[in-house]
Amino acid sequence: MPFRAALSGINSASEELRVIGNNVANASTTGFKKSRAEFADVYAATDGAASTAIGSGVRLAGVSQQFGQGNIGFTNSKLDLAINGRGFFVLDEGGTRGYTRAGNFQVDREGFLTNPDGAKLVVNGADENGAITGAVGPLQLDRSNITPQATNRVDVGLNLDSTEERPPTVPFSPNIPSSFNSSTSLSVFDSLGGSHLATMYYVKGEQPGTWEMYTLVDGKDIHGSQSPPLAFDTLGFDGAGQLASINGTPVPPGIIEYPAFDTGSGAEPLQLNMNLLSNSPITQFGTRFNVSELTQNGFTSGRLSGIDFDDTGVIRARYSNGQTRTLGQVALADFSNAQGLRPLGDTGWAESFASGVPLLGTPGSGSLGVLQSGALEGSNVDLTSELVNMITAQRNFQANAQVITTADTVTQTIINIR
Repeated sequence: MPFRAALSGINSASEELRVIGNNVANASTTGFKKSRAEFADVYAATDGAASTAIGSGVRLAGVSQQFGQGNIGFTNSKLDLAINGRGFFVLDEGGTRGYTRAGNFQVDREGFLTNPDGAKLVVNGADENGAITGAVGPLQLDRSNITPQATNRVDVGLNLDSTEERPPTVPFSPNIPSSFNSSTSLSVFDSLGGSHLATMYYVKGEQPGTWEMYTLVDGKDIHGSQSPPLAFDTLGFDGAGQLASINGTPVPPGIIEYPAFDTGSGAEPLQLNMNLLSNSPITQFGTRFNVSELTQNGFTSGRLSGIDFDDTGVIRARYSNGQTRTLGQVALADFSNAQGLRPLGDTGWAESFASGVPLLGTPGSGSLGVLQSGALEGSNVDLTSELVNMITAQRNFQANAQVITTADTVTQTIINIR
């Protein structure tokens, strides 16, 4: 009798409805991957079915996870991460590794990047110079102030107007504008992070193609002169307007090494080196004075103000003093058979024998996808398809129930035969 086959059909339709119901319930769950019920027919014969064998119904062969890409939606948090392509975030929870596609991370009270359940994001670490190392582990943000760095190099690039005349007022004085042709300034920092104003004044020299450069820090001559005439450096240019010499010494290297300068702040003396052949070297052309480069390598103390992620997962910290530091690079994992992963709930998975071992890499490398900061990957559930599947499963349930009703009628008829 067909009761058993029809009953298996009802059970299978119920199980499919459960799978569909779980998909629909998680249609808005971040990083959720839908599942699909897969069925197989059942035959009583174990050594092969005869040509006249009739099946015994259906069974649930498995529930297959579908790891297709979900839609990426943008958020207001830079700690939200979405993977566009293959791969899983690697999580550490008490030494146990887990994997997820949900990138809604936050910073806990100890400075670790964690998901809402407290599992820590695993990254490739970086050394003090910002180079990514092979060390893999949770990332902990250092919220302490970074140590200030004293300025020891200033890069200057500008053009001095060759058509200008020597100033009418001599000797040079920073307080008398008519004693110099041009000037430019920037802030430099001592070992305590204190800021000091360094100003360079340019005076057309007595000899053609020469300029006098006076360098003052906080209004004091960096050479140590106390009163006019102040010490200066002589810049010599060739007929093509290129810097040819400094204080009579041919260039390159084009670097002026100043004597140690005491700022009077209690910090160590400044030891400045001025590079006049930087990316934009000093020139003497017949155009107006203009500055093309004016940078220095010092900075004051600063506090962590935020972190940024690029599409390859490199993590950079931003500080209140304008500095940035590379902290690490997000690690992603891929599997030979992602459908073999064991679901843990909370949009997490664990490796299994069927999935194979995790293959760790970085975003954008190999077959791994890239990262999108300030975004989250939504569920890959298509509600329209699920509703259609729901109708189909409902019809299957009803049809199998009808088989039972029909079989019952036939059975009753046989019983009533006298």
